[in-house]
Amino acid sequence: MSTSWHDKLLGGFRRTSDRLVGNLAGLGGARLDEETLDIVEEALIASDLGPATAAKVRDRLAEGTFERNMEELGIRLVVAEEVEKVLRDVAKPIGIDAFPRPQVILVIGVNGSGKTTTIAKLAHLFLEQDYAVMLAAGDTFRAAAIGQLKTWAERIGVPIVTGPEGGDAAGIVWDAVKQATAIGTDVLIVDTAGRLQNKRELMDELAKIRRVLGRLNPAAPHDVLLVLDATTGQNALSQIEVFKEVAGVTGLVMTKLDGTARGGVLVAAAERYGLPIHAIGVGEQMDDLRPFDAHEVSRIIAGIDGGKQR
Repeated sequence: MSTSWHDKLLGGFRRTSDRLVGNLAGLGGARLDEETLDIVEEALIASDLGPATAAKVRDRLAEGTFERNMEELGIRLVVAEEVEKVLRDVAKPIGIDAFPRPQVILVIGVNGSGKTTTIAKLAHLFLEQDYAVMLAAGDTFRAAAIGQLKTWAERIGVPIVTGPEGGDAAGIVWDAVKQATAIGTDVLIVDTAGRLQNKRELMDELAKIRRVLGRLNPAAPHDVLLVLDATTGQNALSQIEVFKEVAGVTGLVMTKLDGTARGGVLVAAAERYGLPIHAIGVGEQMDDLRPFDAHEVSRIIAGIDGGKQR
């Protein structure tokens, strides 16, 4: 029997929710004095939710509108409510609304973040919505990236535009847009180089791609998605900082929420940057990348499933 999306979310955020539940254990019935509030705040920060969200939860609990001997479940319900407020503003699926077509999506991210696999999963998601999809192998720095993307394109049955290793990424993008326009493709997903060792080189390459796109469609690229590996925890936040500067990120996709991940960083990223988080990945299967529901995810993070505490 296949695992439901909800069950996959439970597994993906288990490390975060288990840590949170464990750190709050024993607080049930404790007086919500300054010492207890400090413990709650530290527990949230230790769960990677970020200091801003932790402070908001603390402030809510300190308002005095709650019983001063609040049960542990009540504390976690407040956590869920505050996390939901943060995630509600950023949980936004990608809308395919570009005119003229295609909608051009640049996908960026450090090597090893799951970028190439995420591109395939995004393509699969769009295919499910009856959009015509094309891929472009713009990460010409690595032959392995080109080969991997070609394999995925064949597996999911979408056309792909490639070039030689070390070739001109902007030229590949030019050819891809021309072909996608000619055959009426709705979505063109472009892989890009993932090296940050030389930010100037990467910035120049992305700027060249933008110039080429602008000559064909002034609105392109319509989206610049940064793929983040949830297992890297706080390091993911520093990647957002760098790629925002280098590439003009418009949205995020968080991958590898596989139970070992530090999923609370999803909340920290939302709180600090406010960028749309278009989808999250919770497994290896093609349908394991999906938009998410802020209410559902916030309750899972807080260790609440169906209103019952674990």
